[in-house]
Amino acid sequence: MTHNNLKMTKIAIFASGSGSNAENIINYFKNSGTGHVSAVFCNKKDAYVLERAKNSGIESIVFDRNDFYETDKIVKDLESRNIDYIVLAGFLWLVPENLVKKYENRIINIHPALLPSYGGKGMYGDNVHKAVVANGEKKSGITIHLVNTIYDSGDIIFQAETEVTPEDDYKSVAKKIHELEGEHFPRVIEEHIKSLQ
Repeated sequence: MTHNNLKMTKIAIFASGSGSNAENIINYFKNSGTGHVSAVFCNKKDAYVLERAKNSGIESIVFDRNDFYETDKIVKDLESRNIDYIVLAGFLWLVPENLVKKYENRIINIHPALLPSYGGKGMYGDNVHKAVVANGEKKSGITIHLVNTIYDSGDIIFQAETEVTPEDDYKSVAKKIHELEGEHFPRVIEEHIKSLQ
């Protein structure tokens, strides 16, 4: 598939949960000349993201810990589909070295805080927002970054922030962060892909 003589970039989304970010990215790239989502890879066979993928007509691949960490199955699955980019959208496992090497600078993740604060193992979802509120932070935000073999420590591509008020609880912070994710994540992915073409 080509568009203005540029190769259409094939994206695989890795997700573990409900998949709202994944769906947002799928829909965004349906209208993008840069790339499209070819597959959703999921490590939970009952995750709602699989339903979203099905409804969008996107192939999904379910895998387990052994596939991911002990074999080259995932790399081979990606290669067989000619995947160019990996986007982590609510995917909680640390990406193994074989994948990071194969897709160097082409694995993008989003973190629901302003890294380097509130990053690392166990810092995901509401855990992050609860910590932000507990510490009385005046702002939080999102960080879109490249993935390496250490949690949340890859090069930062983009950050956006939102105010945290004394009235906020973790749920209202989560809502603000989710709005930032929806607004920025797909566009930043597209810009990064274009920058490497």
